Amino acid sequence: MAKLAVNVDHIATVRQARRTIEPDPVVAAAIAELAGAEGIIIHLREDRRHIQDRDLHILKQTVKTKLNLEMAATEEMIRIACQTKPEMVTLVPEKREELTTEGGLDISRKPLLKKAITTLKKDGILVSLFINPEPADVKVSRGLGADFVEIHTGRYADAQNEAEKEQELSRIRKAVETAHRLKLRINAGHGLNYINIKPLVAWPEIEEFSIGHSIIARAVLVGMERAVKEMLALIRQG
Repeated sequence: MAKLAVNVDHIATVRQARRTIEPDPVVAAAIAELAGAEGIIIHLREDRRHIQDRDLHILKQTVKTKLNLEMAATEEMIRIACQTKPEMVTLVPEKREELTTEGGLDISRKPLLKKAITTLKKDGILVSLFINPEPADVKVSRGLGADFVEIHTGRYADAQNEAEKEQELSRIRKAVETAHRLKLRINAGHGLNYINIKPLVAWPEIEEFSIGHSIIARAVLVGMERAVKEMLALIRQG
């Protein structure tokens, strides 16, 4: 059965809007775990627009399940990861002008990614690459030595009609099948919500769903515990 990892970045987004101390993503992470989440995700960006270094250090000490640090493959971030040693690092593309991660990694940057993966794995950190749903990108990820791939589901989530949605599901399915055949572990995420996740939960190859915005948006209305439990119920139906 697939697991749920909750991204708490947007709790920090609200906090940073006022440069205050609340709401605290550390508290949100604890509530998510108590509600059944089996992983916590944070993205430490170069511009520190939401998650701060303080959050990473405290979460490393307090998360009871698994801490997954999303980050760019820069020297600064690799150094921080090796110092704090989260259980997993997911390497993601990053542009300052974007509102959120817009797509998968440029997998052609092989020397940079290979160096990052090698360094992180030497420190005992599992490494995932956030990639577009393309079999070719899956194959390159395997060659680079990644432990996981996280399949970017954003284009599926943004599909405007059923035909487009089915087309994107087919792309994701082919990428998942390729990763499974190559014995890569598989996560999926970006733009998934309480409706569009339903077709994906039936695929046993996916080990974990990474979900943030939808859960946090629901939590604003119904509370963090209920929002997490409702998403878990959908995943467990698969």
